[in-house]
Amino acid sequence: MQDFYNYSASMDVQLSALEDRVRRAVELCQLLRAENSDLRQQMAQLETENRRLADKISGAKDKLEGLLRQIPE
Repeated sequence: MQDFYNYSASMDVQLSALEDRVRRAVELCQLLRAENSDLRQQMAQLETENRRLADKISGAKDKLEGLLRQIPE
């Protein structure tokens, strides 16, 4: 009977340690999900800004090409 209590106590310690590791893994997963969501939002904003700037550059290029065509050779 003494062995059973020792085994049970040892098992409780191991289960408690496992529970703590699982809890920390869940917390890390939640943190990474939140960070991933923030990064996706930032990426979407930067992609929008990138398209806006690309359009602006394209417009400036077209305008410059038009001005260059007006210069006599």
